[in-house]
Amino acid sequence: MSVAVRVIPCLDVDAGRVVKGVNFRGLRDAGDPVALARQYGLQGADELTFLDVTASSGDRATMYDVVARTAEEVFIPLTVGGGVRTVADVDRLLRAGADKVGVNTAAIARPALIAETADRFGAQVLVLSADVRRRRDESGRVVAGFEVTTHGGRTGTGIDAVEWCARAEALGVGEILLNSMDADGTKDGFDLELIRLVKAAVTVPVVASGGAGALEHFAPAVAAGADAVLAASVFHFGELTIGQVKDALRDEALPVR
Repeated sequence: MSVAVRVIPCLDVDAGRVVKGVNFRGLRDAGDPVALARQYGLQGADELTFLDVTASSGDRATMYDVVARTAEEVFIPLTVGGGVRTVADVDRLLRAGADKVGVNTAAIARPALIAETADRFGAQVLVLSADVRRRRDESGRVVAGFEVTTHGGRTGTGIDAVEWCARAEALGVGEILLNSMDADGTKDGFDLELIRLVKAAVTVPVVASGGAGALEHFAPAVAAGADAVLAASVFHFGELTIGQVKDALRDEALPVR
């Protein structure tokens, strides 16, 4: 691998505050998004990701304000997702200061949104935010395969996750934010099987998300195929720094910026 591995803090934003839970539940306050973004910029983060986890119409104006204030103070690429339903939503977020915009639920409901957005703005601004969980049978037992979910991981779709990622690339997404809903917030490590399967099916960059809890978790995600590694709570609550993660990747002879 010659391209530097990106280290990306993720800020889940609810009504203007950063929150974090486990499997998207039990959310607790983690601070002011602009202050955290500034801190991560100083630490050497390669990019930032903001996800509007409630994405209600009442909170949308708040999110635009957070994006605009962050873009004024932090000069690294900013990806924003959550509640993006139309090409006009993408346009407003880009005008507010986002560099890339993530789509999920609306793209599953109407895949043409991906092509329409890519045609207008280019694939480089469009990220598929794929919230993925392992399949379960009627009794709730885990079975083979993965499915994509909507509404913050709460609603299963029955759509094969690997096939969906490949289709999204064909429609025009330039990157895949691959979030394991089973691993989210658990700090037990990334879902390496999921990363390997998706990376084998696509050529666009894959950002591994969900499960980071220790320095030794990051290099295996890259070895499985991730082009970037994303984490939230370990950064927000001071358990790890961006620099420590980059040092751990360097120790495994992986290129970082």
